[in-house]
Amino acid sequence: MPVVAVINRKGGSGKSTLATHLAAYCASAGLNVTLGDVDRQQSTLAWLRQRRLQPLGPGQEITGWSVDPKAFVRRPAGADHVILDTPGGLHGFELARVVMYADAILMPVCNSIFDRQSAADCLAELRTMPRVASGRCKVATIGMRLDARTKSAEVLEAWAAVHQVPFIAVLRESQAYVRCIEKGLTLFDLPAAKVQTDLSQWKPILQWLRPILEPLPASDEQGAGRAQPVLTRRPAARVDFDDERARQEPPRTAPDARPLRPLAAPRAPGNASPSPMSRLLGALPIPRFLQRTP
Repeated sequence: MPVVAVINRKGGSGKSTLATHLAAYCASAGLNVTLGDVDRQQSTLAWLRQRRLQPLGPGQEITGWSVDPKAFVRRPAGADHVILDTPGGLHGFELARVVMYADAILMPVCNSIFDRQSAADCLAELRTMPRVASGRCKVATIGMRLDARTKSAEVLEAWAAVHQVPFIAVLRESQAYVRCIEKGLTLFDLPAAKVQTDLSQWKPILQWLRPILEPLPASDEQGAGRAQPVLTRRPAARVDFDDERARQEPPRTAPDARPLRPLAAPRAPGNASPSPMSRLLGALPIPRFLQRTP
């Protein structure tokens, strides 16, 4: 079950807008998606309540999940895809718990020195976590609310290059997002002709997420020339094979395997054979000065 988390320490960076649109895209693509909200404000759950009031067609349902960042240990049952919206200021153990379940992290970044510095600190902490460091959880950044008349996109692209993180898309400042969110909708719920310009900016994001949201079956990946790990199983007749080999090979004995000899009392000088009492006293752990041999 793929899990995509939207993470940025900076508040107001567009995390909820990005998370709700990703969930709506999954629903429009026919995927069974759950929108999890780690934020105490539960902004996305309020958005879902507005969405239920809209006359949407079948197959566009999104399940809500109120997540406790200090207690959640399992994903909701029946969910095929999970999108997680996280609060600002997420760090430490709470951040590690979210990353532990995530297969991909999208970080929306606005163009200001405060946003860039906060995102850089968050990236540094993410890279200390095993899932990110090993590549099992992929991380990418997205420019949010950028003005096309400025050089904001170039500035953020240069910033991402310095920090060696993928910068996959730019989403412009548009009132279409504001109007959609107010009604519990997204751009993917509107006629494509009305929001064609904004939808075109989502193509690189969806292309980057496609291997995560829609992983290929093992047979298709092998057909595409991708190397797959070979799993080997122990033979089903392993016990019979060992028994047959044991019958063919002579039994092995340890070189030091000798029969144990019973303990015996030392023979007294001049006596051919010790008495039974002497043998008993020699075998018992009794100090010699207390032994009285008759």
